[in-house]
Amino acid sequence: MQARISLEIMRLVQSGRMRIPKLQFVPFTSALDAGFWHELTQKKLNEYRLDETPKGIKGYYYNGDPFGLPARLTLEFSAFDMNAATPAHCCPAVGTLYNTNTFESFKSCDKKSLLEKAANEIWETIKSGTALENPMLLNKFLLLTFADLKKYRFYYWFCYPALCFSDGIPIVQQAVCLGERFSPTQIQALQKAYDELCQKEGVTALPYFLIKYNDKSVLVSLLKNWNDFFQDQEEKVTVGVYDPCNFTQYPGWPLRNLLVMAAHRWYWGSHLHSVEVLCFRDRTMQGVRDIAHSSIFEIKLPQLPQSPDCPKAVGWEKNQKGGMGPRMVNLSECMDPKRLAESSVDLNLKLMCWRLVPTLDLEKVVSSKCLLLGAGTLGCCVARTLMGWGVRQITFVDNAKISYSNPVRQPLYEFEDCLGGGKPKALAAADRLQKIFPGVNAEGFNMSIPMPGHPVNFSEVTMEQAQKDVAQLERLIDAHDIIFLLMDTRESRWLPAVIAASKRKLVINAALGFDTFVVMRHGLKKPKQQESGDSCSSNASGSADLLGSSLFSNIPGYKLGCYFCNDVVAPGDSTRDRTLDQQCTVSRPGLAMIAGALAVELMASVLQHPEGGYAVASSSDDRMNEPPTSLGLVPHQIRGFLSRFDNVLPVSLAFDKCTACSPKVLDQYEREGFNFLAKVFNSSHSFLEDLTGLTLLHQETQDAEVRKYTSDFRD
Repeated sequence: MQARISLEIMRLVQSGRMRIPKLQFVPFTSALDAGFWHELTQKKLNEYRLDETPKGIKGYYYNGDPFGLPARLTLEFSAFDMNAATPAHCCPAVGTLYNTNTFESFKSCDKKSLLEKAANEIWETIKSGTALENPMLLNKFLLLTFADLKKYRFYYWFCYPALCFSDGIPIVQQAVCLGERFSPTQIQALQKAYDELCQKEGVTALPYFLIKYNDKSVLVSLLKNWNDFFQDQEEKVTVGVYDPCNFTQYPGWPLRNLLVMAAHRWYWGSHLHSVEVLCFRDRTMQGVRDIAHSSIFEIKLPQLPQSPDCPKAVGWEKNQKGGMGPRMVNLSECMDPKRLAESSVDLNLKLMCWRLVPTLDLEKVVSSKCLLLGAGTLGCCVARTLMGWGVRQITFVDNAKISYSNPVRQPLYEFEDCLGGGKPKALAAADRLQKIFPGVNAEGFNMSIPMPGHPVNFSEVTMEQAQKDVAQLERLIDAHDIIFLLMDTRESRWLPAVIAASKRKLVINAALGFDTFVVMRHGLKKPKQQESGDSCSSNASGSADLLGSSLFSNIPGYKLGCYFCNDVVAPGDSTRDRTLDQQCTVSRPGLAMIAGALAVELMASVLQHPEGGYAVASSSDDRMNEPPTSLGLVPHQIRGFLSRFDNVLPVSLAFDKCTACSPKVLDQYEREGFNFLAKVFNSSHSFLEDLTGLTLLHQETQDAEVRKYTSDFRD
């Protein structure tokens, strides 16, 4: 009966007495969630960088949405993983991402050429038959994007290429709900047959399938079985499409390429009068599955031109205003400001890796835990530079309070911090870092560091407090990777230098004069099991500080000296009997910023070297040689002279009589712990000099001078 009606309609159309309507399709609406844009951001920063070559991506669509929702092609965070599992009851779609580097490139991109290229790829799969074996190849899409990662605005234009019939597709029988054509038994049989075929193929959804049915049964099969499946049917066949559209009268976009493939491969002239299409829609409402709202209709399959050329294609999505143009999503308004700040900090750093330093290992710097001993002018400058490098964990130690003279030189403090006697520097500095950048884990400890030449009284409370301070300092040094010595006095650096040397921690030291500074890394002692056979070089005047000498080339990190290795006297009270200008660090205002920045940059260079703190020291002579790291040289010391705007890179060997890092001092500290330290604090500087052999060295030097004077006098 239906076949006779269809034939009669075709005769009326051919005679011109009836105009037949043409099939219209509901296009996809792109649904790119925030997770997709976040993943694109990470890919752009860490992987793509300036690479504009096409990238494979993957999306999916669903056929169970309630009436009124658009037919959506969804891309989420997993779109960049071509092997990612497709969500249950969803159909996969493969795509190509064209991510441009500039907004101008995005606007000027040849969209017509991209569409034609994708359409030709689909056409070739149809002609070769690969689309029969893998129908997902008919569901290709394009995504053209530009990511403005400074403002977190993403511009995109989505395209789902669809091949077209030049004169459209005539409708023979208007669409109706499946429930009006199929009995409940047939609907149940169709549902069961489809589920069994999906299970057999190991998928949750099939994009296209073939259908044969009668009053008692429904059979389904794969597209590639067309000839065998329909060998006994000459006039009409039924195909099924997993349809994301929920309008009864209109099918969704995926049907278009299927019909072109059917016309190309199975057009039988007058024998194939029509194709019946079942738009399979599988909705679950309140736990009840229903496919009765699926749509079924009949079309006259047009004949394609006898040409190998690809048919015309359409597919670029319209924008929100209904015009042909791109869309834009602004994620800055919906992102957590703290997360936005973290991403922006990462952006500034990762941009360095795109062109300038592609081999830079940012993770080594960012993950470093930095302990800043001193929260004054140097400490503030070092902390700000560390944050610029993306360092997330910064700890301050200081016992001073903010005074009125501090804020103009120390950029982490303000006038209000000075009121009421002043806030503790370490706590205020940590608090300010977190206000500047909430992503940093900053902590402050308001505590004193016991020092040689500053005796600890023997009252129980004072000795107990000193012991607590030492224990706290040991814990802090043990918990951090890089130790910055940024204090005002020489003697305050002694205890952390000893502890850090014992714990094999990298120490970066910065000290200021009026117009001079020294920034240096301490030699990193080898683990004890590796120390046998290694000895420190020594000389009568400490370790010589030779500039550019060939004798001091290729010195490994474990043989480098510390801050105290160039001294032949033990540290003592450097502020006693000093005038105010002698007690304070009086420096040219820009000196601390220069030295603080160089201290952090030295740390970054050391971390980029494969041997880290054990790296061979670069000297001034190495400035014209191939740098050992992606950031350049790895010096032992940087000595700056602001009066002549000059820097030199001296190298000094560790001194076997050093009062801080020599084996005798470290052995005593590791054996006796606080008892040894208490002797150092409470004794005169002669204690350390006697222990290390400096006293004997002084005596031998004096004796040698006396002998020389006597010999000269006799002559």
